[in-house]
Amino acid sequence: MKMSCAKGLRVLVISMLLLVVGCKATNSLQDGSGDNETTTSSSATENSSEEQEQTSESQTQEDGEHTHEEDDHDHSHVHDEETEQIYAGYFEDSQVEDRPLSDWEGDWQSVYPYLEDGTLDEVFAHKEEEGDKTAEEYKEYYDEGYQTDVDRIVIEGDTVTFFEDGKENSGEYVYDGYEILTYDAGNRGVRYIFTLAEEAEELPQYIQFSDHSIYPTEADHYHLYWGVDREALLEEVTNWPTYYPSEMGGHDIAHEMMAH
Repeated sequence: MKMSCAKGLRVLVISMLLLVVGCKATNSLQDGSGDNETTTSSSATENSSEEQEQTSESQTQEDGEHTHEEDDHDHSHVHDEETEQIYAGYFEDSQVEDRPLSDWEGDWQSVYPYLEDGTLDEVFAHKEEEGDKTAEEYKEYYDEGYQTDVDRIVIEGDTVTFFEDGKENSGEYVYDGYEILTYDAGNRGVRYIFTLAEEAEELPQYIQFSDHSIYPTEADHYHLYWGVDREALLEEVTNWPTYYPSEMGGHDIAHEMMAH
């Protein structure tokens, strides 16, 4: 009987020990699961924060670029308006600057042959739509303005070469300042003047450029006056031989004229 009680007591103690160990193991597993959930939640919060920061930075950058583009557009618009005003002959004396001969460097052709062969007729028809003359009246006006026997001019460095009636004559020209002219219509223009460095009978003593620009810039076309009398040339407003790059075709020149 004593042995049976003792045996029963041992069984009870072992059962209690097993129960305690099982509870600890269960608690341990539960604690570990909680740690994993906390870590995952923290990581998600950090990722969400980083994404928000990146989105904010991206939006800020886009807003900055948008503002910069608007500023560029506004500046370009103002610049275009100013350029158009200058081209039309409206500017302040303070805006006018000296210009080097290199502004007109290149190989240039007279537009007069294109007037004679009818290529520029579309230009005069276009002017009729916007102006106060007929196409034929415009053609007569420009016939007087463009008329010249100098069908080509090449400018390289300080040297200007005139091509006339199959002959070419070259001379060195030096800068002689500019003159601001006021026309009857109320608008103005600037003549940039160059003088022949060494007198030569076959070359003009003075050449005067007018291309609607008033400060250093590469010319895309120009009107040229030349002769032996500087002051008399400034009075010339009816004949203004006009030159465009020699590589341009007649129709390209016509379309360029109509764009202005």
